[in-house]
Amino acid sequence: MSKQFKEQGGAATMDPSRFRRWVTSKVMTKLISFETLTKRRAREERRRKLSARPHIIEYFHQVDDGYSYLAVQALEQLLARYNVEFKCHLVGPPEGANSPEPELLMELSRYDATKIAPYYDLDFPDCAKMPDQCIVDSAKAILSVLSDSDFVLHAKIIGQALWASDQSTLDKLKAVWGISTDAEISKRYASGNARRADLKHYSGGMFFYGGEWYWGVDRLYHLEGRLSDLGLDRNLGSEPIMPRQEIHMVKKANDSGLILECFVSLRSPYTAIVFDRALELGRETGVTVEVRPVLPMVMRGVPATMEKGIYIFGDSAREARAANIPFGNFYDPIGEPARRCYSLYPWAVTQGLGNELLSSFLRAAFVEGINTNRDTGLQQVVEGAGLDWSVAKTLVGLDGWQDELEANRLMMYESGLWGVPSFRLLDNHKRTIVALWGQDRLWLIANIIEQYLEVEK
Repeated sequence: MSKQFKEQGGAATMDPSRFRRWVTSKVMTKLISFETLTKRRAREERRRKLSARPHIIEYFHQVDDGYSYLAVQALEQLLARYNVEFKCHLVGPPEGANSPEPELLMELSRYDATKIAPYYDLDFPDCAKMPDQCIVDSAKAILSVLSDSDFVLHAKIIGQALWASDQSTLDKLKAVWGISTDAEISKRYASGNARRADLKHYSGGMFFYGGEWYWGVDRLYHLEGRLSDLGLDRNLGSEPIMPRQEIHMVKKANDSGLILECFVSLRSPYTAIVFDRALELGRETGVTVEVRPVLPMVMRGVPATMEKGIYIFGDSAREARAANIPFGNFYDPIGEPARRCYSLYPWAVTQGLGNELLSSFLRAAFVEGINTNRDTGLQQVVEGAGLDWSVAKTLVGLDGWQDELEANRLMMYESGLWGVPSFRLLDNHKRTIVALWGQDRLWLIANIIEQYLEVEK
């Protein structure tokens, strides 16, 4: 039993919610550690060798998902580059607690795919709209009849016609490959959905290899690195097909006139690994950063599944390691710890240290493993932000902060965003230039800032 657990009274005397937080924190810290990841990968490779299986990547395709269309454009390249085989599944969209805002997610997939496609040398039409159901049904009927090898070679052609709303081309493709019956389509989808559920995931545009999930083209560099380490790269030493996008900062000493709004929460691992970098981006480029904290989803009544939580934390850990950012010694701040910190936020803002308070809290919860529900832990957060604990302890738990966080949430939703971290870049007239979701879009924000500053020269 850990010293920290003993100091809190052990299981016999600890409040049940605090005990759950302690257990969750310890388990998650262990699960997402590099040591655990390395052991899991080695175990998967031993099992593969013992069963004499080839290296199989399973791909899960959601027909009307913009991210999936980008992903299928990489399949043929991956097959040519790496000594692997593909098993391709058709799946439906995330459901229930795994997709709290399905309509917003679908629209974002189109909008976001349009923005990132050029950086990966992929196709996504600027004028694309969400395809009509008849177009989607035609694409499903063709894709359902394709073998795995044909899917790898031809799914991108079907996707191109779908996103161009080109029924004529889809009809021609039907004549070439045929179509599945409604019963066959349903069977194919049932099989794909069941396989995805068995592997404990929920989304489309996903790659699965050796016990690990990789989301879309954004995470393929992780998979490519792993395949290279296994000696499967036919062009060893070459750049990945889908490389990691770096954050490029163009230094500008004076005020650029741009505003970067950052919607963040204190329980988001993705926020934890990008928050300080977003602030640095503002400092380096002369962009004014306006941080807009919101309540974590689960604290505003949005349920979350265990499978989603495990994936998000594990993915955050991979992304943090790739960016050389400390992360992973976790002590869950859900509920009261987050509320206690938020109650200090208005005061911290008046001291000019609001961002420092949030940064210090995220560091304590996700890097240092500090129990922020205890006064000693919160004191470390407060003093780490450069604030006076003797004042702060008189303010902990006061109301008055909730309205601001709710106003920030509504503002986020008005921008077509709902999760954190999200970013909205505004011009000097406070008009939206771009609104994007995810820590893995800060590089795109940086590129758009660079383009804007070049025009302004």
